[in-house]
Amino acid sequence: MGLVREFAQCTEEKNMSQRVKYAKRCLVGLLILITGTGLAAVFSPRSASGGESPDRIIARGGGTTIIHGGTGSPGFVPVITTIAFHATRSGNSATGSFECLAKAPEAATGSQSAQFTVNAMYVTGQITGASVHGDTATLTGTANITGLGAGSNVSFTFVVEKGGPGSTSVLTVGTLPTLPFHEILLDGSFEVAGEN
Repeated sequence: MGLVREFAQCTEEKNMSQRVKYAKRCLVGLLILITGTGLAAVFSPRSASGGESPDRIIARGGGTTIIHGGTGSPGFVPVITTIAFHATRSGNSATGSFECLAKAPEAATGSQSAQFTVNAMYVTGQITGASVHGDTATLTGTANITGLGAGSNVSFTFVVEKGGPGSTSVLTVGTLPTLPFHEILLDGSFEVAGEN
């Protein structure tokens, strides 16, 4: 009887040892799974809620433009602008910045007519609204303006077409609502994200 009892005890110890080894392997596997999941969550580009990054580019760009028709009739003095803008969407709101410096020549004709050194207008503003239709974005906001159309907290609308040189944009400011500035991009690029 003692031998049978010893054999049963030995078998029971062997079963217990196998169960402990199995439990250790399960525990190690579980720890690896938890660590992997944690690392994936930390390095994932998505937010913890599972959505995409909260800020999305609506439109951005910069470059040099020429105002179509310049100062208009009768002189048609050319006006060159340096423009830069960016707009992003976060949730339901749009934010961004807009800059436009318009320069005119020192003289309408003669040797100084190609020297664009006169600050005709400077618009520096914050974008607060945006919409996209195909390759065109409409950006709205308020700006401070010096020179032509000077004022503080002036509303503006900037309609921009996606593309490189030859692309167009139109700037309208609240202090000059009947005088939109039709601009043609000479160098640089305008980017417009697809519709939402």
